[in-house]
Amino acid sequence: MTSITPFEVNIDDATVSAIKNRVAHYPWHEMPVDGGWEYGTNLDYMKSICQYWVSDFDWKKQEQLINSFSHFKTPIDGVDVHFIHKKGSGPNPKPLIISHGWPGSIVEFLDFIDLLAHPEKHGGNIEDAFDVVAPSLPGFGFSGCPPRPFGPRKMAAMFNTLMTDVLGYKHYIAQGGDWGGAICSWLGYEHAPACSAIHINILTMRHKDGPQTSEEKAWATQFEQDQIMQDGYRTQQATKPQTLSYAMMDSPVGVAAWILEKMHGWSDIKDDNIESVYTKDQLLTNIMIYIVTRTFNSASWIYFGRREEGGRVLSTTGKRVEVPTGCAVFPKELLAWPPRSYAERIYNITQWTQMPRGGHFAAMEEPELLIKDIRQFVRALNWR
Repeated sequence: MTSITPFEVNIDDATVSAIKNRVAHYPWHEMPVDGGWEYGTNLDYMKSICQYWVSDFDWKKQEQLINSFSHFKTPIDGVDVHFIHKKGSGPNPKPLIISHGWPGSIVEFLDFIDLLAHPEKHGGNIEDAFDVVAPSLPGFGFSGCPPRPFGPRKMAAMFNTLMTDVLGYKHYIAQGGDWGGAICSWLGYEHAPACSAIHINILTMRHKDGPQTSEEKAWATQFEQDQIMQDGYRTQQATKPQTLSYAMMDSPVGVAAWILEKMHGWSDIKDDNIESVYTKDQLLTNIMIYIVTRTFNSASWIYFGRREEGGRVLSTTGKRVEVPTGCAVFPKELLAWPPRSYAERIYNITQWTQMPRGGHFAAMEEPELLIKDIRQFVRALNWR
């Protein structure tokens, strides 16, 4: 029988103090006067959030919030996988695994899990309740470090083991954005019927035949153009992640800047203000998880792992994900969605929702919109 061990986050004060000391003594340097965020993470904003980090950020308060959920670890394929398990209300909550990506963590779900598990407490219907499982990806946060880079296909197999062999669910639903969307795709493709349906708010996969219609070709051309200024981090982490790690593991400010650039650039913010969507506490708690667990390095390996697994193409034969698939299309998603005709060659799409607003980190940016869409999708499954 697989062992499940209760887990609690407890970072000692000395570690937190050492981090704040490094931030306080960071050697600030130049930025072009016309910089804004165009050249990378804005200098004025970094100074501002670092001042808050040193003077006002309360890690222990955030730790208490994290620990308000039930946490566990279990060994899967030699890695201690961390997960939150929140049992849902009512007689028949549906099992749902929600997967984050990079540069995210379970912090994305702290204001999201209770809405899923206990809808009746938030003005919803108890019949929409879920048993929520929210793992830290292998190599991320509170999960253990894999022996070498694992890609999303391997992680999907591990999460299927978590849901079936470890937690004993015969059938479950999977939801995810960023790498979680890729993991969901592999769960639906390779682990049905245990994975009975998937809901994604990103499309990372590609069809072997490429775009076919003029609309699809226009999307592909625009997509490549849009990604030119985004590909630097992705290329580095997919090819030489270890080299990057030596700088980042030694610099809390470096980790923060690397992550904040993405939170700013990939979100549906207003007036170029990252805090129009996120609080400083949310941003810093996510960053701190990478730092206090020393996982910036191993979290970046997933890019290398996907490259080894074959990249974005789901199937070399053109086979698609046949389990019911819901797609929540947020307008400010970094990886712009293709036309539905292209996506339908990869997935059995039973729900396609064009969202009015929101970006890459949907569970944090627009939790109500995302949950409404998940509930609508699952209701149509006639789950038993």
